[in-house]
Amino acid sequence: MPGMVVFGRRWGIASDDLVFPGIFELFIRVVWWIGTLILYTIHKGRFDCPGGAVLHNYLVVLLVLLAAIILSLCAIVYVSAQGTITNPGPRRSIPLLVCVRALLYLPELVWACLGAIWVSDDSRGCEPAEVGAVIGAVVASWIILFFTGIGVIIVFDPLGSQRPSASLYEAGTRDLESSDSAQLLYTARSLAARVWESRLRLLCCCLPQDDSHRAAFSSIAQLVSGFFSDTDLVPSDIAAGLSLLHQEQDKMEQCRDPDEVVPHSPSSPIREDLQTELERAAHCMQFAVAAYGWPMYIYSNPLTGMCKLSGDCCRSRGAEYDIVGGDHLGCHFTSILQSTGLQYRDFIYISFHNQIYEIPFFVALDHKKEAVLVAVRGTLSLRDVLTDLSADCENLPVEGVTGTCYAHKGIAQAANYIYKKLINDGILNQAFTIAPEYRLVITGHSLGAGTASVLAILLRSAFPTLQCYAFSPPGGLLSKALADYSRGFVVSVVLGKDLVPRLSIPNMEDLKRRILKMVSNCNKPKYQILLRGCWYEMFGGEPDDFPTELENRREEELNQPLLGEESLLLHRSSSYQSLASDDSPSHVTHLPLFLPGRILHITEDGGPRRSACTAALSCFSQVRYRAEWSSETAFCSVLISPRMITDHMPDVVLRALQSLTQDRPFALCPSSLSNSHLNVI
Repeated sequence: MPGMVVFGRRWGIASDDLVFPGIFELFIRVVWWIGTLILYTIHKGRFDCPGGAVLHNYLVVLLVLLAAIILSLCAIVYVSAQGTITNPGPRRSIPLLVCVRALLYLPELVWACLGAIWVSDDSRGCEPAEVGAVIGAVVASWIILFFTGIGVIIVFDPLGSQRPSASLYEAGTRDLESSDSAQLLYTARSLAARVWESRLRLLCCCLPQDDSHRAAFSSIAQLVSGFFSDTDLVPSDIAAGLSLLHQEQDKMEQCRDPDEVVPHSPSSPIREDLQTELERAAHCMQFAVAAYGWPMYIYSNPLTGMCKLSGDCCRSRGAEYDIVGGDHLGCHFTSILQSTGLQYRDFIYISFHNQIYEIPFFVALDHKKEAVLVAVRGTLSLRDVLTDLSADCENLPVEGVTGTCYAHKGIAQAANYIYKKLINDGILNQAFTIAPEYRLVITGHSLGAGTASVLAILLRSAFPTLQCYAFSPPGGLLSKALADYSRGFVVSVVLGKDLVPRLSIPNMEDLKRRILKMVSNCNKPKYQILLRGCWYEMFGGEPDDFPTELENRREEELNQPLLGEESLLLHRSSSYQSLASDDSPSHVTHLPLFLPGRILHITEDGGPRRSACTAALSCFSQVRYRAEWSSETAFCSVLISPRMITDHMPDVVLRALQSLTQDRPFALCPSSLSNSHLNVI
């Protein structure tokens, strides 16, 4: 529902978000009140110290003040638990109760100061228990006041001023298409973009504020502010919607025919070639993981990683290390040597230089596969995150490709940076001078996978035998024409329900629309949804049978915006116009982007849905995998799962590939090396 309106402005919290914080504070206040009452009862009539009279009055007023706070908290918790996300009517008194609770902070602040003065001036001669109780009350008051201030800062909405929103509401009710209302909408969106840009600058304050960074901040701010401009949901609404959507997706998965066959991509090879591609992918994945340098090496080898690297890190380097750039301590290069098993003489060029749109990579001779291998690092810094989030489309004309050619802006620029280094600096010429019979192979993970795919497209005309293995690439990467073109030389490997290959602006718009429909259709209070969702994520069980359609409600009501009277948009939200039906087309403002090449999808074979706890316990049990060719339609929506992040981790992808290709048993979890796997190809 819309953010709560208190003190004349909108806040980033809804009226049904006060149940859990209210219960938490209520518990503290009740314990505090009981302890104070016990102290007062025991010492009643025996306050004989010099400041005893003041202490008596202090405790009496403190008991009354705590009782008033407890009553206000009980009322807030009870009222906040009423209604549903889209039915705030039963909670209309929450703003008044919040104002009353806020007013009670004033006497509490005054009484905390008086208690501190009493302890410092009049507590001599009083019993230690009495003095300790007052000190505890003072400290507790200041702690609660401090965290309340932090909470106010967190839920403060810079766009929550009611004055421009009210003007927009009045204009919108008259004529939303008028020039005045259009100007108000433009002003509101511009203000939102400036706020998001300020947040990005604050988050990335350690980065240089040059033109490229300022342009990236502006572009990302426009994207983020535009994505949220037609909704008025607070973060807890999104969390509840994700929980409902996860359970809905699991119910649909349980109802699916287990014998259903996923259609193969028309240009994908048949199963006889699948094992060969898996073996090549497993081999290339080692280099993609190695490109992350020492952080990933120590993460993958927590017990021995530091010891193996310590001998070479920080050691003085000779002239032969000139090929390594940006690795001042030498730890990155040492970890690459350890991870790949290559010798120093096998490396042609290594760069750890990292700026926005400029990411690390290395070029090496892979004698085992007779290849000149280019490995591109994935996301590992704030600069890489800015590159990821620069998700606008950029033209990428390719000779011989018919149709519109465009790609992810940040990744396309990163690929152009590496392309210029490889060609203009003669790095590839040097490599093929040493090994002219080798072929070119490009690989990477995550951001590195997307960059490797675009780089492969740029180099394809000069190196017709080029191959690219992209592990967990971002979904919003290539236009349809470029995605089809790349199928001849790019293989994308996706594990399970990995989030990143399903990330694209159209997919996120679809996710937003589905979240809006779930919260609109659910008739349960938000606190029940969140409690049930946490239990389901942690311990599993059967998905809750929340309603998928509102009972006794007209369908046209679902088409109305889920926004308050003070909201910036009223009747033109594309997200809300498509709530009535899953098939209703929403207004698409972004060009569609797709995964590169042929898609090799690795999934856990059989078994029920795993919760967070059962996923952890599965480290000690068998894990079975199935690898099959898939199509881009299988990744056209975001799947909610506890493993949506875990399945993206490079070490997890590597172990899954190794378990499918190695003759010896290989366990997905390091602690279960003795367990066997059934690998389904």
